[in-house]
Amino acid sequence: MHEEEGLPRLRNQLFQHLVEHEGYRSVALESDCLAGLLTDSYVVHGTGSLDEAMEHGFSHGFGDSPANRALVQWMREYNRDRPLRDRLRFFGFDAPVEMTGGDSPRLVLSGLYHLLADHVDSALLPCSHEELDLTIGEDDRWTNPAAALDSSLSVGTSPDARTLRLITDDLVALLYSESPHLAATLSADEWWRARLYGRTAVGLLRYHAAVADSSAARVARLLGLRDELMASNLNAIVEHESRRGPALVFAHNRHLQKYKSRWRFNGQDLEWWSAGAIADVQLGDHYAFVASAFGAAPHQGVHRAPEDTLEGLLAANLPEGRCIINSEKLQAALPEVDGQRPVLRTETSKNYSYFALDPAYLHKTDGVIFIKELADAPDAGNSG
Repeated sequence: MHEEEGLPRLRNQLFQHLVEHEGYRSVALESDCLAGLLTDSYVVHGTGSLDEAMEHGFSHGFGDSPANRALVQWMREYNRDRPLRDRLRFFGFDAPVEMTGGDSPRLVLSGLYHLLADHVDSALLPCSHEELDLTIGEDDRWTNPAAALDSSLSVGTSPDARTLRLITDDLVALLYSESPHLAATLSADEWWRARLYGRTAVGLLRYHAAVADSSAARVARLLGLRDELMASNLNAIVEHESRRGPALVFAHNRHLQKYKSRWRFNGQDLEWWSAGAIADVQLGDHYAFVASAFGAAPHQGVHRAPEDTLEGLLAANLPEGRCIINSEKLQAALPEVDGQRPVLRTETSKNYSYFALDPAYLHKTDGVIFIKELADAPDAGNSG
């Protein structure tokens, strides 16, 4: 559930333990992958200020979270006197999109173009920067929030958008055809940024094309494209960090789970493959999903869980307020009631990002973090 401080506070404690005892060297959050570059620069090099990192280095309003601020501040202090190779890294792994639409492709396409133009033969570039800029046009036509509800207002399938997809394809092909030279010439961070720009440009233009789709599959397609880019970013982070240590990824269960995501939205039953399900195929044993669940959060309108639900059984039988549980052992220990396993919790919350943990998919988790009760105040109850 988003907008619930008890969960990222607990994440901070877990990450600190993993860094100090298990060799973890990076964290990836459900936040804009491009904005995350600014936060990472602050965490690693001290560039800018903490306030700037929180204001401009997060999306979805997550920069307002006190727990996220505490995470960034702790990472900066941890890094301050350490060698560069041992410093913690911060990644956003989400697409640069919000519920009301996606970003303009200008930042990523211009960034990719300039990186290439500075290091390869100009004759290999598919167009001039002036032509690229003219084809992108005004940013407002890409970011028009009305297009989220009216597909006819989207620029995503316009002649300019189709041309941009061809230009992007050529730029990305050039990036990788020249990769032996570029990887040797660019710094590690520049090479990382170039590839990030490339995959984000491709994903963002696909997303805008889907915004222009008027079919019944439109919303599900948009959700799937967002998660596909999230999975691509996770795959890249694992490759980037493989020599330094594991990464802790923190996001909504719906993005990280290894099974298909389902959502009843605006009268539609939506289904799409989550980033976790895609990453599980790509990374295999290198990807583990630990689901989070809680028994109650009264301030969010989630009260004591019914006894026949997974959350109700855990709340009634676990002695501690917070537990990390082995999924295989949990599944074996769950009692059967009238021949049935625990049922899915169905009561609603005033926080629409709340989804109960489905007991039918416990076998698709590697662990469960359970909190008996999330409290409104940071120091109340078992909120962490």
